[in-house]
Amino acid sequence: MTIPSGRLNSRTGSGLAHTLLQRVLCGVDSTPQSLAAVRQAAQLRATDGDLTIISALDSGSTAQAGWVATHAAAGLRAEAESALAGAQTLVADAAFRLVEGRPDQVLIAEAKRLDATLMAVGAHGISRPIGIALGSVTTIVLHEAPCSVLVARERPATEDLPCSLIVGIDGSPESAAAADVAFALAKRFEIEARLLAVRHGKDFDQSAVNAIAEDVGFEDGKPVETLVAAAEPSDLLIVGSRGLHGIRALGSVSERVAHKARCSVLVVRRPKAL
Repeated sequence: MTIPSGRLNSRTGSGLAHTLLQRVLCGVDSTPQSLAAVRQAAQLRATDGDLTIISALDSGSTAQAGWVATHAAAGLRAEAESALAGAQTLVADAAFRLVEGRPDQVLIAEAKRLDATLMAVGAHGISRPIGIALGSVTTIVLHEAPCSVLVARERPATEDLPCSLIVGIDGSPESAAAADVAFALAKRFEIEARLLAVRHGKDFDQSAVNAIAEDVGFEDGKPVETLVAAAEPSDLLIVGSRGLHGIRALGSVSERVAHKARCSVLVVRRPKAL
C-alpha cells in the first residue's frame, strides 16, 4: 500500500498542536513498554512543555496477603520507586511523583488535576477484549482520559526518534486536529507525514477530507484493519477521537486501532475550548 506524503489545506496552525502537546503526563512501571512511553512522551511534548512522570503504588492489592502483607507492600514500594528511578535515567527535565492508588485511577485523577493535554502509557500486549473484561490500564485510559492519549510501543534502539508517521483522516474536525498534530511533529522531526482516508459507509465525505489536506491516500475497506495494516512500516500512527467515554467508546475506531496497531498510536482529542 503506497500512501503519498500529504499537505494540509486548512491549517488550524501549529498552535493547536502546541496546545495538545503542552502538558504531558506519563505513567511508568517496571515494564520496558512503560519506559518506551517515557521516552516517547518526552519526545512528543512541546519544546516548552511540561512532563510529569508518575508511578502508582497500589498498596490495596496487598490487603489479602495476610501475614506477608507488610513484606508485599514493601516490595511494591521498592518496585514503584525503581520504576521512577529508571525513568529519571531517561529524562532529566521532568517532575517525578509516587502516588498511592490503582494505576488507572491515579492517572485519570492526575490528568484532571494537572489539566493534562496528553497522557502516555505503555502498551502491555493485552488484547482489547481481555482489557475490557479485566480493566487493563491502557483500555481504561483510552476510555476515560480527559485528554489525548499516547499508547507507546517499543522501537528499535537505533530509532530513538520517530522516523515515519501516518495519520488517519475522515473529514471530521477531530481528524483535522490529528492531521495538524501530525504535520507539526513531521516538521519538528524532519520526516514525512502520510495521510490515509478509508472510504467506508454512507457517511464518508470525500469533500471534507479534501478540505483538510492534499495528496491524501484513499483506500476502501474497514477503517480499523486498513489503518493498522497501513501503519505496519511506521513507528507512529495518529488518529482523531470524538472524545467518547465509558461504554460509548467501546466501538470507536481510535480505541480499537490503539489496541491492534504494532506501532505507537497517538489518539488526538481536541480540547473542549477549541
